[in-house]
Amino acid sequence: MQLSYWEIKNWFSNVDYTIVGSGIVGLHTAIRLRERFPNAKILILERGVLPQGASTKNAGFACFGSVSEIIDDLKSHSEEEVIQLIQKRFSGLQLLRKNLGDEAIDYKPFGGYELFLKEDEAFYNDCISKIPFINDIVRPLFKTEVYSKVFDRFDFKNTFEYLIFNEFEGQIDTGNMMQTLLKKAIQNDILILNNQTVSKHQDLNDGVEIVTNDITFKTKKLLFTTNGFASELTNNQVKPARAQVLITKPIENLHIKGTFHLDQGYYYFRNINNRILFGGGRNLDFEGETTTTLETTEIIQNRLQDLLKNVILPNTPFEIEHRWSGIMGIGNSKKPIVQQISNHVYCGVRMGGMGVAIGSLIGQELADLT
Repeated sequence: MQLSYWEIKNWFSNVDYTIVGSGIVGLHTAIRLRERFPNAKILILERGVLPQGASTKNAGFACFGSVSEIIDDLKSHSEEEVIQLIQKRFSGLQLLRKNLGDEAIDYKPFGGYELFLKEDEAFYNDCISKIPFINDIVRPLFKTEVYSKVFDRFDFKNTFEYLIFNEFEGQIDTGNMMQTLLKKAIQNDILILNNQTVSKHQDLNDGVEIVTNDITFKTKKLLFTTNGFASELTNNQVKPARAQVLITKPIENLHIKGTFHLDQGYYYFRNINNRILFGGGRNLDFEGETTTTLETTEIIQNRLQDLLKNVILPNTPFEIEHRWSGIMGIGNSKKPIVQQISNHVYCGVRMGGMGVAIGSLIGQELADLT
């Protein structure tokens, strides 16, 4: 592409910070850098028309961990590490709400629930029995009981009559959140260019040379916030994980309100006004869902629809209006990676499916690292 003098001068000259990825982490990184460096030139490159990972495609759960997820995390992480993860997630949600405002992101404090299929009786009993233990672990953070056993008032079928409830969780409008973040970035004089794929970058003595599909230019610092697409940056410490989702058409007199987890968190659903959004099923095909391809598959979509019909809405007619998928970044550890890669290159990746909860905090940590 032949750029004009004006384009080179205003967008690609004397760039202080270039951020790759305009999702939750990338935008929060840019906004935090503006707070630290009021006169810096900050540029965000995004390869899609909209963020390509999960920032505009997630389910909008303001959550930090169900009982079954915490029990599972304790198998591969120390108790201290699990507490730190929960604290980071909850602090991140508080930061997101503070930065953008509850009204702007349509935050609804409906609480979070976990339900269990009748076929998982041993697992259900284990989770119920460990509620006091988990409450003891998280009490220093919340100063009160977080998880409790409550009666199922939603008329789910083929599940146990008790759910596990967490009053500290809620839901947000993902689209509103991202639009508000983008507006805030633009108001802070942050430049955002879409349809820009970074094909190469090279450290120089005084910065980094970046090659995209359209231009080659220099920046003083380069920051990657590409999460599920970051395997090459982190020596494969990050793996992509596709999450498939569907949403119903409006359902008259929908009685379900809240965020819900099922089957160790591999399935999750919520109301969006009078619709049900339902996602998950990655455990049906771990290998196939370790991909960056934004498609849906019959095996997972059929299972989602089956659970919707036979468990979630057993007595309510519904129609599916739309299906989509997003790409998360996961790894052997749930701890996000915020690190310096080389002299002038940094990354903030591996949100572990908790980008809504920790994205704002990781963006802040990444900006403060540079």
